[in-house]
Amino acid sequence: MERVILLHGLHMHAWAMKPFARMLAQYGFDTTVFGYYSLINTLPQHAAALAQAVTRLNQSGEALHFVGHSLGGLVLRHFAAAYPEKISGRIVTLGAPHQGSSAAQRIDGMGLRTPLLGGSYASALDGHAPSLPVNIALGSLAGNKPQGLGRILGLSGEHDGTVKVAETVCPHMRDHVVLPVSHTGMLWNPVAALQTAEFLQHRYFRHDMA
Repeated sequence: MERVILLHGLHMHAWAMKPFARMLAQYGFDTTVFGYYSLINTLPQHAAALAQAVTRLNQSGEALHFVGHSLGGLVLRHFAAAYPEKISGRIVTLGAPHQGSSAAQRIDGMGLRTPLLGGSYASALDGHAPSLPVNIALGSLAGNKPQGLGRILGLSGEHDGTVKVAETVCPHMRDHVVLPVSHTGMLWNPVAALQTAEFLQHRYFRHDMA
């Protein structure tokens, strides 16, 4: 059975990924949720902690996949850049702002970076995450249901309420799909789980049902 490690986003805890993990388990994956303190430490520190967890979990050498929601997807960018040898499977990011977060940048402009964004801003939400190695198969899933913080911050264009669809495009990604889901709602959406399973199993999303 192939294993998937799931990472939550900013201001969330490991339990937030449990519903998505249960849906992925229905497709035959052995799921594990990796928790981290999104405000306290930096992205390289999260990536280093994830590397240690992977060493403990992947003793069999079987394919190991990763799913990261929002900031969790940027943690995986750092992880892939620093520890590419530890990725034996594929990566799916859910609503991850690979190009940087307009919402976070507006918060930073208000002088609220430290209390609201903490260590998650630098080399991540500011748009300066490390490049994805070209041999890593990453699929980016975006939402375009505009419900959430973005409406208060005045986000323009197509977005999921927090992250713009254009921000979810990652250089060297294998595939990209947009679903009618909000930033948080995608974590409970069965179609998002199905699309994630499709990419993890076949390297591509199902565009005939997007």
